[in-house]
Amino acid sequence: MMVEVVHTIHGDSLTWDEGDHIFAGYMSWKTHDFGLNPEHPPMVKLVATLPLLSLPLTVPPLQGRFFKTEAYLDGRELLFRNGPANGGHYSAESLTFRVRLFALVFALGTALVVFFAGREMFSPAAGLFALAIFCFEPNTLAHSGFVTTDMAASGTMLATVYLFWRWTKRPSWQRLLFVGLAGGLALAAKHSTVLLAPMLVALALGELAGRWFAERNEPEESRTLGRAAVHLAAALVAITVISVTVLWAFYGFRYNARPAGLALSPSLKDYVGPLAGVEARGILLAAHLHLLPESWLYGLADVRAMANGMPSYFFGKVYLHGVWFYFPVLFTIKTTLGMLAMLAVTVYAIARGWLSRGWFDGGRELWFLIAPPLLYLAVAMDSHLNIGARHILLVWVFGCVLAGAGMAALSRRDRRWTWVVTVLLFLHIGSSLRAAPNYMAYANEAWGGPTQTYRYLSDSNTDWGQQMLATSAYLREHNIHECWIAYFVSPFVLPEDYGIPCQRLVTPDSLYFGGEALHVPPVIHGPVLISAGSLNGFEMGSSVLNPLEGFRHVRPDAYIQDGVFVYNGIFAVPFDSALGHMEASQQLALAHDIAGSLNEAKDAVQLAPGEVQPQIQLGDALAASGEKASAADAYRAALPRIGQMDADAKAQWTQTVEKKLSALQ
Repeated sequence: MMVEVVHTIHGDSLTWDEGDHIFAGYMSWKTHDFGLNPEHPPMVKLVATLPLLSLPLTVPPLQGRFFKTEAYLDGRELLFRNGPANGGHYSAESLTFRVRLFALVFALGTALVVFFAGREMFSPAAGLFALAIFCFEPNTLAHSGFVTTDMAASGTMLATVYLFWRWTKRPSWQRLLFVGLAGGLALAAKHSTVLLAPMLVALALGELAGRWFAERNEPEESRTLGRAAVHLAAALVAITVISVTVLWAFYGFRYNARPAGLALSPSLKDYVGPLAGVEARGILLAAHLHLLPESWLYGLADVRAMANGMPSYFFGKVYLHGVWFYFPVLFTIKTTLGMLAMLAVTVYAIARGWLSRGWFDGGRELWFLIAPPLLYLAVAMDSHLNIGARHILLVWVFGCVLAGAGMAALSRRDRRWTWVVTVLLFLHIGSSLRAAPNYMAYANEAWGGPTQTYRYLSDSNTDWGQQMLATSAYLREHNIHECWIAYFVSPFVLPEDYGIPCQRLVTPDSLYFGGEALHVPPVIHGPVLISAGSLNGFEMGSSVLNPLEGFRHVRPDAYIQDGVFVYNGIFAVPFDSALGHMEASQQLALAHDIAGSLNEAKDAVQLAPGEVQPQIQLGDALAASGEKASAADAYRAALPRIGQMDADAKAQWTQTVEKKLSALQ
């Protein structure tokens, strides 16, 4: 597994969130500032950045920006401005590789927990089968070497559940302490691990139900249900106290997110504003009482806000919000056919009673392996955050242990089942190796394999910005020195930092976070390189707003690492060009150059008349110039295109136009 992951990360460029995590972790060590990346707890960031602490790195100065803009852009500067070209000694590739090697410890730890859980819950063979399945599972491999939180969260949640199972079998204060420690590590890994609370409650209720069923015919004086309920309740309280204490330790037992003199931008009170009343009040109450660190509470608010308002892309369609069936369908796409079959025959084995003959003989183990991922999946399905398989990575981690138990049980039945198990395991391993080293874009053969994933899914399912090294190599091999590129992660990672000579096209993030207006002519000459996340334009919330929508109907001439597509020829891109002028108009407006802003807005509409964003910007520029009647006409000119959107996006943009029209009254 180490060989697989090291080979993969060595060829992957910096992904979306890594620069953010790396900068925040480094600054947490150096300045004890936990407010630069509060959307994620500090454990992974602190561990991964350990190899950077002794290096003489130049750190970009903080500029007091919105915390995500600050951490993402400063992360880029920390990694890419310490190389020889800037008078330093460390290339971005070398720094990235160092921290990724340290982040790999969480995947290796998870592999060991998978093995020990399978072995102790069922048998040594089950542990070995589970380990083999895990070490070749494409989704776990894809996220094992990145400086992100998903693997650490999944592994520590499995560890917490496994250790709680050990405590229920033979309670002791030592075992209880280990459950609490694992729970604390989970809370320090990712905010979604708060779901351990309902998971442990559900497992405890299952334990009581199992005891009641087993003792239902026993004399009342010999029943242990009442004492067990008291012990379980006390244990859950103790686990909570220990876990929260461990979480506080990662923040140095300090409530304030930032060192003296620095404040979160925006404040916690302002940031919880968009949340539902009960959520906002709960977070603010916890902050008022200092029950949890300020940075952790701020991150919880961010996670909830993201879950409520992130656009998604699914089977060629852009949704303003997520859809409930996203994760179940995704699971069938991103899981190897071998593992799907292993899980299916495991269910068959459970139904036949081959893995369980009662609560105290296999039933408890199955409950502990099935209930947590089902609860987690149910919560994920209710969320609107549909941007990656990594958000249900826990389902695969638990699934490996369950499938391992099933394969061990079946292999003991007879020789025919042994052959079935062998074939399924080799199908699983073969499909994984066939996709190597590009595990990020994995899709099983029934869905066309990794080259077709972009047709169904986006973001970290296929394109998380990892293809820049391969793209740079492609351009060198084909002696290409003039080109255009729409890169999903720009401006948080810049193509030119990887030696890519292409001029940049306008993308959603370059538009809103770039700080510069990109000048794109209305007609461009290829090659044009477009990464999958930019091609589908899901961040815009509607295909109507995607300036690169026309490329989706053109067959690429080449594919780079299953996520960057090459188009040769001459292409009209008036909408993308218009967005560059729109951005220039907005920046001139901020500089109080009203006349310049209006001219740029007019140029934008002339290039792409009727398109929503340019029309609204023209309306804003006209309103700022005092031309209210013309501004109203400009706003109304956007309504026909808004009418072509899906219902949710149409309602949102119609409301935006109506508010602007009302403001003119």
